[in-house]
Amino acid sequence: MRTDSAEPVRLKDYKAPDYLIDSVDLNVKLHPTAARVVSRLSIRPNPNGRPDAALILDGDGLIVKSIAIDRAAPADGVVVVSPQQLALANPPQRPFTLDVETEVNPTANSRLMGLFRSGSAYCTQCEPEGFRRITFFLDRPDVLSVYTVRLEASRAEAPLLLANGNLVEAGELATGEDGVARHYAVWHDPFPKPSYLFALVGGDLGSIHDAFLTRSGRRVALGIYVEHGKEPLAAYAMDSLKRAMAWDETAFGREYDLDVFNIVAVSDFNMGAMENKGLNIFNDKYVLASPATATDADYAHIEAVIAHEYFHNWTGNRITCRDWFQLCLKEGLTVFRDHEFSSDMRSRAVHRIADVRALRAAQFPEDAGPLAHNVRPETYYEINNFYTATIYEKGAEVIRMLKVLIGAESFSRGMDLYFERYDGTAATVEDFISCFAEASGRDLSDFFRWYRQSGTPLLEAASSYDASAGTFTLHLEQSSKPTPGQDHKEPFVIPVALGLVGPDGDLPLKTETDNAASAREIESGVFVLSTPQRTIIFRDVESRPALSILRGFSAPVRLDYAASEADLIRLIARDSDSFTRWQAAQTYASRLLTRAVADIGAGKSPAEDYDFVDALASVLTESADPAYAAQMITLPSEADIARDIGENIDPDAIHAARFGLRRAIGKGLSSHLHTVYARLAPDGPYSPDAAAAGRRALRNAALDLLCAGEPEEGAALASRQFASADTMTDEIAALGALAQTPGETREAALKTFYRRHAHDALVVDKWFALQAMLPDADTLSRIKDLTGHPAFSFANPNRVRSLVGAFATGNLTRFNAADGSGFDFVVEIVLCLDPKNPQVAARLLSAFKSWRTLEPGRKALAEAALRRIAVRDVLSADVRDIVDRSLG
Repeated sequence: MRTDSAEPVRLKDYKAPDYLIDSVDLNVKLHPTAARVVSRLSIRPNPNGRPDAALILDGDGLIVKSIAIDRAAPADGVVVVSPQQLALANPPQRPFTLDVETEVNPTANSRLMGLFRSGSAYCTQCEPEGFRRITFFLDRPDVLSVYTVRLEASRAEAPLLLANGNLVEAGELATGEDGVARHYAVWHDPFPKPSYLFALVGGDLGSIHDAFLTRSGRRVALGIYVEHGKEPLAAYAMDSLKRAMAWDETAFGREYDLDVFNIVAVSDFNMGAMENKGLNIFNDKYVLASPATATDADYAHIEAVIAHEYFHNWTGNRITCRDWFQLCLKEGLTVFRDHEFSSDMRSRAVHRIADVRALRAAQFPEDAGPLAHNVRPETYYEINNFYTATIYEKGAEVIRMLKVLIGAESFSRGMDLYFERYDGTAATVEDFISCFAEASGRDLSDFFRWYRQSGTPLLEAASSYDASAGTFTLHLEQSSKPTPGQDHKEPFVIPVALGLVGPDGDLPLKTETDNAASAREIESGVFVLSTPQRTIIFRDVESRPALSILRGFSAPVRLDYAASEADLIRLIARDSDSFTRWQAAQTYASRLLTRAVADIGAGKSPAEDYDFVDALASVLTESADPAYAAQMITLPSEADIARDIGENIDPDAIHAARFGLRRAIGKGLSSHLHTVYARLAPDGPYSPDAAAAGRRALRNAALDLLCAGEPEEGAALASRQFASADTMTDEIAALGALAQTPGETREAALKTFYRRHAHDALVVDKWFALQAMLPDADTLSRIKDLTGHPAFSFANPNRVRSLVGAFATGNLTRFNAADGSGFDFVVEIVLCLDPKNPQVAARLLSAFKSWRTLEPGRKALAEAALRRIAVRDVLSADVRDIVDRSLG
């Protein structure tokens, strides 16, 4: 059905629920096609709700078998059931019970929301609105209930039965008339939770077990459940879980509260993972790892995602969201927490760079396009579409800014106050920010603009030096472009961390100001810009310094500062801040690439720049951290370049410019790169630790540049590495290097890789993704052929993301092909997937978010492709929402 006339959900319309559900007793009889769910809801009127209001429970696709009120069948007309609701016009105005028996078909549930099958296992996904696909309920996050769940199943089909909370009873059942031996398990979660945190799992799975001793001396049983035979691949996930539990006690004072913590890994899953109370369900790509099957990046992602979902126990579960507009309250905060954890586990400098790369790659384009929205939205049509980089990554950056603004001690006091005051409640962003205002004694009302205004502010900086006066003057201005529904923006509160760098390093900061508090703030290295513009004058500056600005990326803004190339070279060599040092190298590279794109567009050959190559040579010879050096010599991506250019984008020119600079660096640094490659050769067994991963990162970055600068010699090195590699990190890096050059060598390597790993679905995903991102003219033809490969299935979200998703989001040239074929292909896949899995279809469609920045010919083709979707009469709400906003 068309959803054009659907009314948006608005934050301003929020009303407390008219009824509360204190407890939920569920009896679930698992069956492949006819699972029975009997729910007993203990309901009472909400004293803060409307008196005598109707009770309307949410439902979706349920077959109703029976209904009872206070254990008695209701009279005709008392209960009205429709496809989306169960309504009582005149419910009792006292506590009462409502029993509803429903039937669902897990096997037919291709949307993977509610109760579904992943392989032979039963599992659930209820966030945000999946519980209504299991039973009728007030399916909203501000209704908190205590759950007791009784699961029944065939012992042969599902010897394992898990749900939230603690196991309180289990046993055998009498064999039925069908001769099937059945059993049961009863789980009780004493902590009230919203329906989106409900979970169950039933199946025949292998497992590994361990225990964690909390700081108060409680023993928590830990279990990770995976397909039989994959148990050893879960060892690193278990280690990550234990480290996350210990870290949360130390860093945030948060202790785990149940007797057990279980993780289940499944292969068919729309999300990355889900933080259901005490029973996390994971996409298996974020659990399973071995040196031969997982890259260093995979290990890091497993560590981060395991931690993220565990950290939700307090930021999301114990304190949940009042409504879905407050989604950033749990997701942005928990991303901030997992970033801090990963920074402590690994190199803080390298992790910060990786976080900013991810933010700029995913969130900045979102903020600059038709899908822009607030960190806390004001309206939505389909909540599934707001699990975005803005909510997660920008939400985390806003909290990081808050910490910079009020200081670490006040931030820590604010977090403690938040946990103390709002434990066991459904909170709002206002509740959260009020704790930090109270803890710091600071008025944060203007800071709240980060939550209610969309878009990425532009920070413009200009400087001048007066040698005779010994002063350095810095002028800062902020501005924000209009975004959908927001033509005017108030000034943001922007903490600008900065420094002045002389020939030998950082200079002391001394300012000319009559405001003592402001002077202390600036001289500590942070200037807060809360007005459209401000000027700072630094005194006692003996020679013109290089400006190091946005140290640590202190605010999620775009920076426009015309630093000289000599200043950039100085920052690369002397800046004490690891982020702005890296940013100087990226800025220099981006200028060269932007010029090269313009030259190519004008039919000229780009000029070479030897100063930049020399600066990178110094990095290779002087850096003590290989992981950081690898980041320094990695050029901005094609998407980064497109974002810097901003409009009239020609992806082919961008690809040619980047390849040309990679080739120049590979040639110019040949001897250095060969030295690095030889010096960092593996010398022992694999370890996923940060230091070892850093050495592999730099060695493989050197190999990539050698293949660009010396194709024949580089390919020979890559071929030898591919043949001898005993880790996936080195094997896939070598294959990626070989993939730069079309021909028999590449095709043979691709066949060999598949033959080696055809049995491992997660590695085969890498094989699909690598081919999807080839820049060759025939890549789309290759991808179409791969959709018919025996290993490909549109029913598996990981497989779709690895091929179609990688093409749409990771192949700038071919997705944006000048003939529109890339757009047409993705539209075709979206329309094919939409009836079966709208969430995955909508995520693919969001790849069009930057279509308005393309050059006119491509822009017209992209718009035409989107309109072919928009005119369809039958679209899911998920896809309709994305296409309408993209065109709006």
